Amino acid sequence: MKLTIGTRGSALAMWQARHVADLLKTIDAKLEVELKIIRTQGDKILDAPLAQIGGKGLFTKEIEDALLDGAVDLAVHSMKDVPTDIPQGLGISGVLKREDPRDVFISRDMRRINELKPGEKIGTSSLRRRAFLMSGFPGLEVVSIRGNVDTRVRKIETDNLAGALLAAAGIIRMGFSERIREFFSIEDMIPAIGQGAIGIESRLADERTMEIVSKLNDVQTMKCLQIERCFLKRMGGGCQVPLAAYCEPFEDGVRFTAGVVHPDGSPVFRETYTGPGDNGLVGAIVADRLIEMGADAVLRSVLSDDWRPCPVDGVL
Repeated sequence: MKLTIGTRGSALAMWQARHVADLLKTIDAKLEVELKIIRTQGDKILDAPLAQIGGKGLFTKEIEDALLDGAVDLAVHSMKDVPTDIPQGLGISGVLKREDPRDVFISRDMRRINELKPGEKIGTSSLRRRAFLMSGFPGLEVVSIRGNVDTRVRKIETDNLAGALLAAAGIIRMGFSERIREFFSIEDMIPAIGQGAIGIESRLADERTMEIVSKLNDVQTMKCLQIERCFLKRMGGGCQVPLAAYCEPFEDGVRFTAGVVHPDGSPVFRETYTGPGDNGLVGAIVADRLIEMGADAVLRSVLSDDWRPCPVDGVL
């Protein structure tokens, strides 16, 4: 049996795809797995912040098209890149156990972020990280940096930055852990929806592939992602809105923390739910609580005046 994995060509994406390929081979040593690199729209446009590009599926659409056409058998994604609206006929058939979901500060000279002086420059590719940083450290200047993980780390030196904010998972997977100066707590900088999780997408009608991939699925991670993505769907957001949510197993249930922050850093709305997590609609419940607090005003100011919460039935 042979399986072809569709993946982006970045170093991190290739690491993730190879990791999934190795895991698949542990299920069946006779299984032949090859990678097919597919360039996405998000890979082609590197001279603008993601929030300005707009649209959904910037890093997934072309790979999903290949999956639908039968050019590849499965796709490997960073789950934070996967929109809640998945094309008909496709589904997330498995997710791996989550890596550290937190954000980290990579410092040029090993100072912590609270040791920086007003006006010093911090790089990030994320509107969410920018918003939280402006909320907690309003004196710093935030600049946009795009590119692979290694490219963004290198830009600290080439662009004369005091440091950069990145996802811990990518830094760890790419072997740059020694560059981490500090981790942000979940409370101080709520992660992006799906951050740290690798998802495997396949055709729902391809029962053979679905069965193999299901053996790699981490049930706890899948449950938590369902809640996070339910929150994202309810809010109707994407990379244009600083939405944040993280769910983790807690005692006999889950602890789910979510937030909405204005791109300028204020206001910030946060809410935490602790309790049973068998119902993925927990994400919608927390979303509605934030809306009641006034988070809808942020969404209307960023998206449109007629913004309304979205229905969330059957979301992953």
